[in-house]
Amino acid sequence: MDKTVITSQKAPKAIGPYSVAIRIGDLVFTSGQIGLDPGTGVLVPGGVEAETRQALTNLAHVLADAGSGLSQVVKTTVFLRDMADFAAMNAVYAEFFPENPPARSTVAVAALPKGAAVEIEAIACLQ
Repeated sequence: MDKTVITSQKAPKAIGPYSVAIRIGDLVFTSGQIGLDPGTGVLVPGGVEAETRQALTNLAHVLADAGSGLSQVVKTTVFLRDMADFAAMNAVYAEFFPENPPARSTVAVAALPKGAAVEIEAIACLQ
């Protein structure tokens, strides 16, 4: 199987030596997305809710450029800087996955890139 590196003009560029996503076979594996504004490269203001919304929007753009979409996501992993933000993150997350949500793990971490409150990665099928 050929491995294809995915890039997106509508999502933030990688901030290190990694690809924003890899497509192999009928699957897409994304790197974690944080709430960066793709135009400025700065975290969006507004706390965990705004960052979650932006991270999922970024993720949607990456998946679209890979030939997939949020409705094709089968697994996500959510990394939270503070588990006390779970309910706020979860409310926004539910807006993006209103029916048949993917399997998900949520873990608290000591820190995230650029001081982000949340980071979300996904595995999706092709459409």
